[in-house]
Amino acid sequence: MVEARDGINQTPETLKLLDSIVSPLILQGQSPYLIIENHPELKCTEKTIYNYIASGVLSVKNIDLPRKVKYKLRKTQTSEIYDKGIFEGRTYKDFLNYIQAYPDTNVVEMDTVVGCEGSKKVFLTLFFRSCKLMLIYLLPDKSTSSVKKVFDRLEEKISTLGFCKTFPVILTDRGFEFSKPDELESGINNIIRTSIYYCDPMASWQKPNIEKNHEYIRYVLPKGSSFDNLTGWDATKLASHINSTARASLNGLTPIQLAQMLLDKDAVNAFGLREISPNDIILTPELLKK
Repeated sequence: MVEARDGINQTPETLKLLDSIVSPLILQGQSPYLIIENHPELKCTEKTIYNYIASGVLSVKNIDLPRKVKYKLRKTQTSEIYDKGIFEGRTYKDFLNYIQAYPDTNVVEMDTVVGCEGSKKVFLTLFFRSCKLMLIYLLPDKSTSSVKKVFDRLEEKISTLGFCKTFPVILTDRGFEFSKPDELESGINNIIRTSIYYCDPMASWQKPNIEKNHEYIRYVLPKGSSFDNLTGWDATKLASHINSTARASLNGLTPIQLAQMLLDKDAVNAFGLREISPNDIILTPELLKK
């Protein structure tokens, strides 16, 4: 046995086997929780893995662990909406009143993620509160028309009724790219497909789930990365790996697994996501390395 005074109650053979499973997955950007969840044969706790790494008995070091991405509440930008009239009936207070009246509504949070200065392409993200599924679409620019094209393509794939069922209420910020709610709410045949609501100014904390979930994107594309060399396939690949990651808050399920239970099946299929095998999940820049 490895000496008890070191706090490691394992035989050298068992420790070697543990290291052969844990260390490569840590280097792929996986957390100890995710590894333990997908490898019950290890028969140890998440805390134990952290202790072993800190003790230096595994090949990986503390510096190799996934870093928590620090994010700050964003300041008001000059690109925010000027036409304040569009907020009538669409404020955060209106949103809360609606949810109070219809508490079982499937709420989707919407946002954009930008690359480095000078990078033209941006990500449009849509986050389902019910199952923590996050869709990622690569836009050619941060414009209202680019956002609308994503909505229209989704409606064409899942039908107007399918869109209504899947995206009944969308909560977003006051970025200029979301400044034409009538165009987003009205479908291809001018049938209402969703309802858009806006957070208060400088209040991104009102949609905290999507803001927090963006840290997975930053594991792969740290701040300062350009998105201009990325493709739509890259965005789908990134979303597939993120949504295949088990969450403690979902009792060990992945967002894809829960989405298949809670969302319309045709819609989930239309999203084009692929469930990634636990050992193949990569949450580092290597995922999209050209």
